[in-house]
Amino acid sequence: MRVKTDEKRQEIMDAASAVFGEMGYEKAGMAAIARRAGASKQTLYSYFESKEDLFSAVMIEAMESQADALFGLLDGKAEDLEATLEAFGRAYIDFVTSPEVLNLTRVAVTEGAQGVLGPRLYSRGPMRGWAAIAANLERWGREGRLVVDDPEVAALHLKGLLEAGLVEPRLYGAAAAVSRDQAARQGVRVFLAGYRPPIG
Repeated sequence: MRVKTDEKRQEIMDAASAVFGEMGYEKAGMAAIARRAGASKQTLYSYFESKEDLFSAVMIEAMESQADALFGLLDGKAEDLEATLEAFGRAYIDFVTSPEVLNLTRVAVTEGAQGVLGPRLYSRGPMRGWAAIAANLERWGREGRLVVDDPEVAALHLKGLLEAGLVEPRLYGAAAAVSRDQAARQGVRVFLAGYRPPIG
């Protein structure tokens, strides 16, 4: 019975993701989501307390679905730090510039500024993810491979360098200023130039 319950919950979330992406948070109604999921509104409310709760679940799933793989790229010894960070950078860029995540990000930014939804999504999504990145940077700092006074700030620097010229244009529906490989390669080089220990 639990399998069927989990399957129905996932069907609802898949339908909601599509409807939110097409219509935006404000225009998307629970009735439209129910129709897309082949369920009743009553069924939706038996899984999610509100539209806000459903949207939050959709956003978090979209972020977490690839989070383990992304963070896994930074685990272990990472003997070649530059290559490790570049591989992470390419995977991160692929994730944040995917059509699904771009659509959900647009909705989250638009609707999030109007209430508690935005801070809730940010704390459970991007903020949590970059805290995990910061933990890896702190570890490399303890190992003497980086000079990191504030791991959280360092993580945000890496984020900014990887996204520069890519994420903002794509959010506006414009062409990216740089390629994904350029962004990963050059962003990591600039990051390491600022955070590697001085030679000698």
